[in-house]
Amino acid sequence: MKTIDLFAGAGGLSCGLHQSGFTSVFANEWIAEYAQTYQLNHPQTEMLVGDVRQVCEIDLKKRLGLKEGEIGLVAGGPPCQGFSINAPIRSLDDERNHLFKDFLRVVAALMPKAVLIENVPGIISLGKGTVVQQIYQELESMGYKVKHKILFAGHYGIPQMRFRTVFIGIKDYSGEITFPEPVYDAKAVANFTGAQELCIQTPPLFYQHLKPQTTVWNALSDLPDIDNGETNSPETYAKEPQCDYQQYLRKNTIKLTAHHCARLGEINLERLKYIPQGGSWRDIPFELLPAGLKRARRSDHTKRYGRLHPDALCSTVLTKCDPHWGSFVHPTQDRIISVREAARIQSFPDNYVFAGNITQQYEQIGNAVPPLLGKAIGDEIMKMLGEKA
Repeated sequence: MKTIDLFAGAGGLSCGLHQSGFTSVFANEWIAEYAQTYQLNHPQTEMLVGDVRQVCEIDLKKRLGLKEGEIGLVAGGPPCQGFSINAPIRSLDDERNHLFKDFLRVVAALMPKAVLIENVPGIISLGKGTVVQQIYQELESMGYKVKHKILFAGHYGIPQMRFRTVFIGIKDYSGEITFPEPVYDAKAVANFTGAQELCIQTPPLFYQHLKPQTTVWNALSDLPDIDNGETNSPETYAKEPQCDYQQYLRKNTIKLTAHHCARLGEINLERLKYIPQGGSWRDIPFELLPAGLKRARRSDHTKRYGRLHPDALCSTVLTKCDPHWGSFVHPTQDRIISVREAARIQSFPDNYVFAGNITQQYEQIGNAVPPLLGKAIGDEIMKMLGEKA
């Protein structure tokens, strides 16, 4: 099942879709380091590095030797910064919010069997819902049946508080558009307004059939200790795989890589000494707090300077694992999580390699779709297309 991945980033979505049986034949990414990571891990995929507006539909068909309808899936996540609930301005005037139109332009040219768009929950309310409305109108005018939901990563075995809006369109489809049912008993409170009804809910009786949630310690416990600011990754694991999640992560991996972390300054290291597992900035003595947090109310900024609890989920992995941004302190060591640990919390396999410097590696991981979420969605699309039982 051939796939085209636009706004491909480091390839988290493609990694998951590949596990579902899709084969990416073409990808587009405009940031060179992200594209390099994609190419290192998907060497058979043709990559166009540059603006999506450079993707010419006719050239693409000729270049790949494609006919209309031959592509199984066009997938991608148009840049979400303009949609994010954290963005200072949420306006249709933000040029980044129009890039989904270029995505739809490629869809119109290739007419794939299925379309997958993923984005942040904030896309739901952007322009008072006009972006969602336009996506539906455009796809339905091409003959696609469309539906969207907000999926919670923890439901699919990912040890992280992460929500994503997912649109699925199936061409000339008379059945019901379905989304992957929760498999893991992970819970989170949605912190966005006006979209809770789009989140997949599981009835209480259903929970007894779910697997226990994948925790932070399930993701990290077999990795060796490293120092604050470690620049050279150890190549061997500290232990044999301790759980199914680690078995999955370590499959086909010869040696450990990217287990290195950004350096914290002395004042931050002093602050970390006071933070227990599951604790935050509230546990730091007042005189050691950054100036901004000295003025904060105790109920504010609940995740800042958070130390991860081994039995819980990680907060959303961001593009910078800075303690001032969220809960990114290792459960048992006085340092932030390493690049490899962030990748594991996102469900990237250990054989996935990352190009660029350490700052760029954290960025790529934070911007990615968790591969296991991509796999869950891919499995569901495959079922609707009749490719899987």
